[in-house]
Amino acid sequence: MNSRDLAVAYGTDACRLVLNLLQAMDIGSEVGSKTKVLLKPNLVMAREASSGITTHAEVAEGVIRYLLDAGVQKITIAESSWTGGDTRRAYRVCGYTDLADKYGKFGVDLLDLKVDSVHSLEVQGVRFKVFRSVLATDYFVNLPVLKGHGGTKLTCALKNLKGCIPDSEKRRYHAEGLHKPIAQLNTLIHQDLVIVDGLCGDPSSETGGNPLAMDRVIMGKDPVLVDSYVAELMGYRPEMIEHIAMAAQLGIGSTDTSHARIREFGEPRFRKIPQPDTSRLQRLRGYIADRQACSACYGSTLYALQRLEESRRLNTLRDKICVGQGYRGVRLEGSGIGACTRGLSNYVDGCPPTARNIIEFLESSVSGRFDA
Repeated sequence: MNSRDLAVAYGTDACRLVLNLLQAMDIGSEVGSKTKVLLKPNLVMAREASSGITTHAEVAEGVIRYLLDAGVQKITIAESSWTGGDTRRAYRVCGYTDLADKYGKFGVDLLDLKVDSVHSLEVQGVRFKVFRSVLATDYFVNLPVLKGHGGTKLTCALKNLKGCIPDSEKRRYHAEGLHKPIAQLNTLIHQDLVIVDGLCGDPSSETGGNPLAMDRVIMGKDPVLVDSYVAELMGYRPEMIEHIAMAAQLGIGSTDTSHARIREFGEPRFRKIPQPDTSRLQRLRGYIADRQACSACYGSTLYALQRLEESRRLNTLRDKICVGQGYRGVRLEGSGIGACTRGLSNYVDGCPPTARNIIEFLESSVSGRFDA
């Protein structure tokens, strides 16, 4: 398999789909028994894959089974959940703890990158921090989820590397607008293989809740080409997604899907991803005053607003809810979410606070009617 190749398998048996793709593209010829392989799923939070937000453990299992059959003796599953998140809990909830228990005797283990040491590197005059274990691996397999994103339109192979950096870096990326630092990060971490979990991602949001059965797995070696293909499936031109275009300009890969060699296995129920109805999400986002918000605070606030709407208490909001690093040190009247909003007259503390705490805060501390 080379950088121009893309392979797509359609169906619902995730493990079997992955095994079939790896066998068809002869990936075993690239790895030897002494190769240290790192699998990077998307476990941004402790939510089951059926929610449309995290990578199915069965996708990782397909890779593990194939690599073990190929003689690989060391496989590490590595992740750092979103800022302030509990990676170990995400491993348990998403089925990865059971997976490691099942294959642990064959050299498979879990690594919570939040406790890993950090290495500092420079790109275009900017210092970047990356977990050492990510840089030290021999073969990097990226396992992102095909889903939408409120700030970047979509999140897939390129953006999934954000789980390879410490929380302090994640905050910085959000403060800088995500796109440029994501592209630059991809110059530091080489992806040997990308396997996209397109089984039931949420095409409208990175925080899940509205999964769409897309019944497919996508594989490629060029993360820019993979993301460009996914962008087109979702109705975007690759150049519309800034970090994809920037990554191409940095020489990481190609956005030219017209010259890709695409092999398909099975028949899809639909090829293009149906455009989701985002009217509800857009309405809820209208309640948030976002200034450089990290995904954790923003996503938890959005989740809390959804729960309030479902319980018919959303109309108790009087003002927009302030979220983001842009409120750090700012003193004003209003309600805020997270430690960055401590200067506001009313806030819930935490970095990030839990969605439950946010719901309780909104219920108990905010009165009157929101005026959109």
